[in-house]
Amino acid sequence: MDKVNTGKVEFDAAARMAQVVEGGPRYAPLTLDEVSPEGQVQVDEIRAAFSIPEERPFPDVSLITLRHPGMFKAQMVLGIELASRGTIPHRERELAVLRLAWLARAPFEWAEHVDIAKVFGVTPDEIERVLEGSSAPGWTAHEAALLRAVEELIADHCMSEESWATLAETYDEMQMLEVPMLVGSYLMTAMQQNTLKIQPKAGFDYR
Repeated sequence: MDKVNTGKVEFDAAARMAQVVEGGPRYAPLTLDEVSPEGQVQVDEIRAAFSIPEERPFPDVSLITLRHPGMFKAQMVLGIELASRGTIPHRERELAVLRLAWLARAPFEWAEHVDIAKVFGVTPDEIERVLEGSSAPGWTAHEAALLRAVEELIADHCMSEESWATLAETYDEMQMLEVPMLVGSYLMTAMQQNTLKIQPKAGFDYR
């Protein structure tokens, strides 16, 4: 197994922002009038799935990736399944995504999911603890195993027997099948957003 970092991951945040944010985005967002008919179907489905009212602006990141409507559709099918109909509890999903976003050094994904995590009950102290990794004191055995599974899947592309056994004490078959897909889906998204230099929200402080 490749070395798995279960602790704090240090990196030069300013250099990373310069690499994956500065000068971006690499493509401008489409206007809704420019979205293709195929893409408009996806816009309507996303608004319905996440209860986004018509008057709320559609996210720039989506309006950029809608330049490839077929790919966007495939990506959203999995995204909606995981986020809207997923079997992993929302709070635990967000803990996993936060750890993934930090390991992927993905400022846009991190910033977005800090806000989402708070909605689902993740506390500021827990967000700080995510930076410390699965080995940080304060996690339950289940939470530590979930974060460690993320760390293992990133480092070695496989979950260890120990993490599997601990998670399987609580999760059912559907949830266990979902964990690696959750990590893989959000890692794919992080790579896309980093490469496109998607801009985090104004005032974002990436430590």
